[in-house]
Amino acid sequence: MGVKTWIDAWPVYRQLRTMDPLGRGAAAKSSRSSHLAARTGTADQVVKSICPYCAVGCAQNVYVKDEKVVQIEGDPDSPISRGRLCPKGSASLQLTTGSARRYECLYRRPGGTGWEVLPLEQAMDMIAERVIDARRAGWQWEAGDKRTRRTMGFASLGGATLDNEENYLIKKLFTALGAIQIENQARI
Repeated sequence: MGVKTWIDAWPVYRQLRTMDPLGRGAAAKSSRSSHLAARTGTADQVVKSICPYCAVGCAQNVYVKDEKVVQIEGDPDSPISRGRLCPKGSASLQLTTGSARRYECLYRRPGGTGWEVLPLEQAMDMIAERVIDARRAGWQWEAGDKRTRRTMGFASLGGATLDNEENYLIKKLFTALGAIQIENQARI
């Protein structure tokens, strides 16, 4: 009897006995895992999203409970990824809930060796001042005998983690500022 109990607890035996050779059903459950509940089952809502890591655009189901993200999985309804995510996409829950996520602006002064925390308003003002100064310093009314009205003081390299609408707005912003060097990581 003791041997039978031990053999019944052995996953390979359960796979063969239950006709589950791939071990995807009950054969894969242990006494501990059979009592666990999926985080997706307790979610209040499911929000459709797109993985932020590359330009493929894999669809994700974001499970939310009490206004907090509890799980992110591939969306099986997506014609692009068909419910699959790469290792980076599978780990995207850490973007929202990871212990290493920072919630403040960090700044390292030129020549500095450490980071200091800045208020968001101060950081945004610093960025705006630098954009204005770079635009002014690199402005070209003409190049050769042609009228250009452009700046060579800065460029934009958009990230593949942005969706089409965000990339469109960035393109419009930098074009309005006079930049002509506008590219996206997804095309490089």
